[in-house]
Amino acid sequence: MVVKNVSSEDLDEIFRLYNIASNYQKSKKTVVVWPDFDLEMVTTEINERRQFKLLIDEDIACIWAITFSDEQIWQERNKDAAIYIHRIATNPEFRGHNFVGTIVEWAKGLAEKYKKQFIRLDTIGDNSRLINHYCNCGFSFLGMFDLPNVDELPPHYKQGPVCLFEIDLK
Repeated sequence: MVVKNVSSEDLDEIFRLYNIASNYQKSKKTVVVWPDFDLEMVTTEINERRQFKLLIDEDIACIWAITFSDEQIWQERNKDAAIYIHRIATNPEFRGHNFVGTIVEWAKGLAEKYKKQFIRLDTIGDNSRLINHYCNCGFSFLGMFDLPNVDELPPHYKQGPVCLFEIDLK
């Protein structure tokens, strides 16, 4: 397994994996389903080297994005030194490999490099299976919160409370 930055040549595969993830969410009848994500947002993440892929034998097994600031979601806690992980999408050919755990280990190295204390992520809605999965990967579940302003966030943030998770590396 190798983690690399995504390139613009990977755009079709990124959106294919997002679509598969959305369809999977629909099939599981989850409360919140990912929308069609904005091409400009993803392209910006690629250009800023904040979109990543996990490769297994040259195949993209998983993708995700990061940021070092997430004020609309984390509000006052955004002042903390943190890495925020977004939109983990797994290639269905590689399901069951606990890529969240792999991403956590990768993020710990990144956190050390950039002197960050926290690794954080969020999800929308009351999905007990996903909440348990993230907790089993080392995250603490901080609770469910209503966000006061979701205007600049992707549309699925308007569909329910946000669940916040973090790993404190101190």
